[in-house]
Amino acid sequence: MPRLPIFALFALLLAVAPARAEPPTAVVMLEHAASPVATFTVEIATSPEERAQGLMNREALAPDTGMLFDYGEPTAARMWMKNTLIPLDMLFVDAEGVIRHIHSEAKPHDETPIAAPVPVRWVLEIPGGRAKALKLREGDRMKVTTPPAKPTIP
Repeated sequence: MPRLPIFALFALLLAVAPARAEPPTAVVMLEHAASPVATFTVEIATSPEERAQGLMNREALAPDTGMLFDYGEPTAARMWMKNTLIPLDMLFVDAEGVIRHIHSEAKPHDETPIAAPVPVRWVLEIPGGRAKALKLREGDRMKVTTPPAKPTIP
């Protein structure tokens, strides 16, 4: 039986290997007194592993993107910037969608814990300086819309 060339074997392995799943995404709208201010397309982190990874090792983040950490219920969320290469703004949001705390310009690689003074359901991370540029403040609101799941092809 002839040997299969190594590159053909490699191609075969790639063809049958499971595809890496894209992280789930959502659209987040931030509002002042029910007036839209900005919309972000965000990755959603729900598992402890996804939340631990966060935006670590990202070299850039587009101005209208970010990551939404969903804890499922109000909790004493604590964040840090270990292995995070870019400054971030962190918006701590309660279960009703009210921004309860904003931590601006979190420093890359800083391991100091960052937390809100009250339990929150979500933490939204956006590029550093965006909260100030958008004039966001505590008491503003966040609405989350999850796009419908992509159909799977059998």
